[in-house]
Amino acid sequence: MSLACIHVHTSFCDGQDDVETCCRSAYQKGLASLGFSAHAPVEKKTGIKSSWNLLEKDLEPYLQEVRKAQKRWKDKLIIFLGLEVDYISGLMGPADRDYHEMGLDYIIAGVHYLVPPRGPPFTVDNSREKVEQGLKEGYGGDALAMTGAYYAALGDLINSGGFDLLVHPDLVKKNNGGNYFFSEEDEGYIRQRSAIPPLLAQEGIPAEVNTGGMIRQKIHDCYPSAPFLRQFRECSVPMVINSDAHKAEDLDGYYNEAIRAMTEAGYTETLIFGGREEGRPLWRPITLGSP
Repeated sequence: MSLACIHVHTSFCDGQDDVETCCRSAYQKGLASLGFSAHAPVEKKTGIKSSWNLLEKDLEPYLQEVRKAQKRWKDKLIIFLGLEVDYISGLMGPADRDYHEMGLDYIIAGVHYLVPPRGPPFTVDNSREKVEQGLKEGYGGDALAMTGAYYAALGDLINSGGFDLLVHPDLVKKNNGGNYFFSEEDEGYIRQRSAIPPLLAQEGIPAEVNTGGMIRQKIHDCYPSAPFLRQFRECSVPMVINSDAHKAEDLDGYYNEAIRAMTEAGYTETLIFGGREEGRPLWRPITLGSP
């Protein structure tokens, strides 16, 4: 069973390796395909300064380098050109016209940034200390207000559209080891989270099983967690396995764990991206084997 990875970051943004190194690694690992998904620039649209998003000056070189790699690796490795576009309430999102004028193969989208009622925007996957500061300044220390804002933004993202895959759908748990900020068994939290799978099912958009938190030793399971993944299954939302790799060696990191999580949730297949046809994404089903 040859899987793929279309959630990959290189040295153009916050990854460690260049495009060519990632291509060689994907080829050596026998991946069915490889998709690059640099973090889209944010400063021009939002005024937010970021150390991990693409700089505006690097956007065009990134696009050109991946297109060159597509030519270099033709007949050896299928390569796709994408972007990971943040939804930042009232400021930017994947439905913005400019992303659809770049000739991208696909757009993945999720929520990193919260825009709280008080204090500056902050990212839910920053260090625990930074998230704690944002929680205190922005939401008065009310963790369920923060998680509610996160899932509300995810809902707004889904309703606004313009993307092909929802990524790391419970990223807000990244720093919540030991239920540090909130209990993941809390009925209020579960209710917030439960609104997402039916919305996604209604729009016919797949979600991602993301192993990046395990690769970076931040969490011990996938995004989404097992109970959340079961909710996606109950709503018949198809899932795509990705590693959210920031190093070439991690392109298929913890894929066995992702397969196990999916099969335990009741899934029998995953999807692999196959390009576009008449403007629509093509997804190919792959039967899940034993991890």
